[in-house]
Amino acid sequence: MRRTTIALLAALEATVSTLIGYGVALVPLMLLWAIAFGLAAPLDAFFRAAADVWLLGHGVDVAVRLDTATAAGMGLPGADEPFTVTIGLLGFAVLTFAFGLRIGRRASEGGNPVVGAAAAVVTVGALGGAMGLVAATEVAAPSPWQSVALPALVMAAGALVGVARAFARRGWSTDATTSVVRGWVERLPPVARDGVRAAVRVGVGAAFGVIAVAAVLVTVRVGLDHATIVGLYQALGAGVDGDATLTMVQLALVPNAVMWATAWLLGPGFALGAGTTVSPSVTLIGPVPGLPLLGALPPEGAPLGVLWLALPVLLGFVGAIAVAASVPVHEEAPWWATLSAGVGAGVVAGALLGVFAAWSGGAAGPGRLAEVGPDALLVAASGAASVGVGAVAGVFAARARARNTVDAGPREEQSEEPSPVG
Repeated sequence: MRRTTIALLAALEATVSTLIGYGVALVPLMLLWAIAFGLAAPLDAFFRAAADVWLLGHGVDVAVRLDTATAAGMGLPGADEPFTVTIGLLGFAVLTFAFGLRIGRRASEGGNPVVGAAAAVVTVGALGGAMGLVAATEVAAPSPWQSVALPALVMAAGALVGVARAFARRGWSTDATTSVVRGWVERLPPVARDGVRAAVRVGVGAAFGVIAVAAVLVTVRVGLDHATIVGLYQALGAGVDGDATLTMVQLALVPNAVMWATAWLLGPGFALGAGTTVSPSVTLIGPVPGLPLLGALPPEGAPLGVLWLALPVLLGFVGAIAVAASVPVHEEAPWWATLSAGVGAGVVAGALLGVFAAWSGGAAGPGRLAEVGPDALLVAASGAASVGVGAVAGVFAARARARNTVDAGPREEQSEEPSPVG
C-alpha cells in the first residue's frame, strides 16, 4: 500500500477516534443543556466544556476560576481561589490508545508503520491543540502545550504497541526506518538481545497481570456494593440529565479506579483527599467526593489484608518461568546476565505501574481535593521490588532447570543404546 494512502487512512481514523471521544463527553452535557437549563443557556459553553473533559481525559491540566456564587455553592475551602484540575478521566485516554493500537497494526500490515503512526500522532496533536485554544475561557483554561502533547503521546503509545504486536506476529516490516531499527537490534549480542526481550516480556506481563487482578477486584466490589451505589444515586437526586453526566464521569474514571486498586494491591494504597489513605493495612478517610462509585471502597481490615502483597512476587516468578520456555537459553550466559534479566523485569514493571499511577491521580478540586490517587513513586518502587524479587527467583530457577535438562540429555541417550552382547 502506498505511503500517502496509509497516512491518509491513519489520519482519518485518528480524527474519528477524537470525534468519538468528544461526542461521548458532549452527549450528557447536551442533556443538561436541554433539561436542566431549558435550552436557555449559551450552547457554546457546553461545547467548550466537552472539549475540557476530553482534554482532561488525556491528562491535560485545566486551570479553573469559579465565580463567587458557584464557589460558595460547592462548600469547599479554597473554591473561591483559582485552582488547577490535574486528574485525568482516563477512560478517554484508553479509547484513544485503543484506536492507536488499531492504527499501528493496520499500518504495519500495509508495510509502512512509521508513516501511519506519525500521521495519526500529528492529527491527534493538532486536534488537541485546536480544542485547547477553542475551549479556553476565564472559567476554565486548558494548558496549551499539554493539549497538543499529551493526546498525541497517548496515540503514539497505542500505535507503538500496535506496531510491536504486529512485528511479533508477522515479523519485521520492510520499510527503511524499520530496517534501520532491525539492523541495530541484530547487532546486539544474542545474550543481551534475549535478556532484554525476556525482561520486557516478564515486566510487562507482570505489570498487566497485577492490573488485571485489580480490575477483577473492582468489578467484585461494585457487584457486592451495588445497593450502596444505587442508594447514593438516589440520595443525590440529580435527575435524568444529572445522572447521565455523573455516569459518564464515573465510566471515564473506571481506569483510574483500577489503578487505585492496583496501588492498593501493591501496598502504598491511595488517597481521596489530603490526610486520607486507603491501603491493605489501614483505611483512613473523611468526607469523600459525591460519586456513587466510591460506595465500593474497600472496608478497613479487608479480606487477606497484606497477603495481597505476595501477588506481584508470584506473577514475576511465574512470568519468568513461562518466558524462559520460549527464549533460548545460552549456556555461555554468565550469572550476572541472568540476574540482569530478572532485575530488568522489575524495573520495567515498576516503570509502567508508576507511570499509570501518576496519570491516574492528581488534583480533583480545591483544598483537600488537591491530593487524590496513589503516590506514583511509591507504587513504582513497590512494583519494581515485588516483581523484581519474583522474576530473579524465576529466571534462576529456569536457568537451573535448563542446565539440568542439558546435563541429563547425554545420559538419557546413552541409556537408550543397546548393550553389547557378551
